[in-house]
Amino acid sequence: MKFLADMGISPRTVVKLRTAGYDAIHLVEERLEKLEDRDILIKARNEERIILTVDLDFGYLLAVGNTKLPSVILFRLGNESREVIEEYLDDVLSQCNSELKTGAIISVKNDGFRVRLLPIE
Repeated sequence: MKFLADMGISPRTVVKLRTAGYDAIHLVEERLEKLEDRDILIKARNEERIILTVDLDFGYLLAVGNTKLPSVILFRLGNESREVIEEYLDDVLSQCNSELKTGAIISVKNDGFRVRLLPIE
């Protein structure tokens, strides 16, 4: 799996993903921190990357765009520290591999996560 981390995700989380063997990039690394959400979606789709974000706009854009990819993991936690996000991310990756590959929005909250398959009808 390949990942694209949005601005609300720590660059250290990207380093952890790479250490685990994943192909991961952060918008800051590519000097794209001001890239619009629509353009982030296009970049992720073109590069076959899963977006990691705390930004609700991605779910909306995917819903109205009626597209199947890219997948998005959306963190909606009371504590969005790097350590907490990484703990939840590990759970999602171990349980939702096939959904992420075929297209899904995974909303992660303190009490677990919800999977919505794409496209949203």
